[in-house]
Amino acid sequence: MNPIFLSIIIVPVIEIYLLIKIGSQIGAITTIMLIFITAFLGIYYAKYEGLNTLRAGFTQLSRNENPAYEVVSGAAIALAAILLIIPGFATDLFGFLLIFPITRKIILKKFSSKFASTKKEKKNFIEGEFEDIAEEEDDRKI
Repeated sequence: MNPIFLSIIIVPVIEIYLLIKIGSQIGAITTIMLIFITAFLGIYYAKYEGLNTLRAGFTQLSRNENPAYEVVSGAAIALAAILLIIPGFATDLFGFLLIFPITRKIILKKFSSKFASTKKEKKNFIEGEFEDIAEEEDDRKI
């Protein structure tokens, strides 16, 4: 089964289950307030981290360096902000893991090592030698 389709089904089921379990323990109003508080705190911190990442990217550009990590980090922060806006506790957990620089660096390093190992195995060239052979005019038929 397609992993994206499977996640579209499983994530809401997990979120509903957690909302029911946590809501039965701490109450419905407290659960709703907790969802709003995590969304507001997450969005505020995502804005803060996004501006820091943007500043670091411009610093690297001014030094004529490639800001590849900052670009990927910015995309991870945008995904984290989306996860924090979605109501629920599981998506908030993953969102906060992507927001904090320490865990984001670990997660991105894991993904980059996965893609780097497959890239090293691929070779887009064939080594060899060649020799130009001049054809004699007598051998060609017109």
